[in-house]
Amino acid sequence: MERLNRVYHNPVYQLLLGELKELEAGRISCRHEETHFLAVARLAWIRCMERKIPVEKELLYIAAFLHDIGKGRQYREQIPHEEASAEYAEQILREEGFSKEEISYVCGLIRSHRKLQGNEDELQQIFYQADKQSRACFCCPARNLCNWPEEKKNSLIGG
Repeated sequence: MERLNRVYHNPVYQLLLGELKELEAGRISCRHEETHFLAVARLAWIRCMERKIPVEKELLYIAAFLHDIGKGRQYREQIPHEEASAEYAEQILREEGFSKEEISYVCGLIRSHRKLQGNEDELQQIFYQADKQSRACFCCPARNLCNWPEEKKNSLIGG
């Protein structure tokens, strides 16, 4: 996971992550931070292994760590965070020497993590589901304050 660590320690990534943590400091409901990123990565990895989908584990984890990094722009400028995150991801991955194919792969996962359009491949669907399933809505003290629609909330353990 050496490349994941390079992405995580990239100065632009750290700046964006710090900004995001500041913006969400008073937030009662789910935050967009490392515990969420790890949960998404692990759930997606497990689903891929269960379905025997060939995937490069480190790139999957990198996508998970980058998928919400543009959330600050959504808060400040009302830009969809999947688009802002993909833009930042492209910049960071280029700085870290990733290939065009790897950048396209990671950005494709990021762009599809928020809503499905119907043309996503199985991996993109898994990544989308992992993002949603990573939240423990069933025991969240802020459940009633959450802006997620009821049908998206995980009301059951493992749901």
